[in-house]
Amino acid sequence: MEASEFSIRQGWPEDTERISRFLDRNWEHDSMNTGLLEEKLFMDPLADPELCFTAYAGNEPVGFLFCVRRSIRGDEYGYVKLMAVDKAHRRKKLGSQMYERAEQILVQKGAEIIRWYDVPLNYFMPGLDPRYTEAFCFAAKHGFQQFGEAINMRVDLDAMDWSTQREEEALKEKGIEVRRAEMADVPAIKELLSSEWQLWNHEVDMAMKDNPPSAHIAFMDDKLKAFSVHNGNNKGTGWFGPMGTHADMRGMGMGNILLKRCLEDMRLQGHRTAIIPWVAPVAFYSHYVKASIERVFWRMEKRMSSDA
Repeated sequence: MEASEFSIRQGWPEDTERISRFLDRNWEHDSMNTGLLEEKLFMDPLADPELCFTAYAGNEPVGFLFCVRRSIRGDEYGYVKLMAVDKAHRRKKLGSQMYERAEQILVQKGAEIIRWYDVPLNYFMPGLDPRYTEAFCFAAKHGFQQFGEAINMRVDLDAMDWSTQREEEALKEKGIEVRRAEMADVPAIKELLSSEWQLWNHEVDMAMKDNPPSAHIAFMDDKLKAFSVHNGNNKGTGWFGPMGTHADMRGMGMGNILLKRCLEDMRLQGHRTAIIPWVAPVAFYSHYVKASIERVFWRMEKRMSSDA
């Protein structure tokens, strides 16, 4: 069956359960379920059904592509957020047919740079896992180049005692209070995020919707100075982050405490492991919670020419 014999439908999929099963079958190193797919589609704050494509062979889904747009610090981005082609229908230009339609729309909507998977605000993975060799070759064929890497780490939640009572008492002597966030704390959290973490607002909002909120915070002199959250992205899968400490309070141990509080939450929820995605301070997580590097992703981008 050639690409011309497939039908490609634009817009939200009619049956997300069916599409989630399709994705789960065709990703060798990742899994998908209906709730997670619906979060990636409908809970993305800038989701656009014009950038969602499902390919069919008859009535059977054989391809799926979802892209999004972002304006970030003055630059205009498009992102390939989710993509799969049925294993039996690869190398038939089906993926190219979907992607080229999406790229044209992204450019029409102002995208100057297109990236692969590492979507701020709501993402599935922080880049392209190079073990997906066919996907890497596809991206390269369509003009994407690697510009960096992203790292995910894994924590064994049964490996340590996550109690932070002693550390919290030591901080309390310095006037620092650590506790779980409450809805009344949202204005203070928003103010802290505005200082250098505006791109994390959506993930923090998602964590605050849990009951109780999946967020822990630290105050000094009634001023919010640090935060950490979990379950703010890829909900229900045991993902940690984001986390931040105000610049004038770093090195006092607040990050260690807030991290462990989140890990204890996840352990009590029944998770055996936690994922710390898109890690920069690898040594911090290795030292404090014995995290190990689990996956490395290649960050891929394509810069569009003015006449694209």
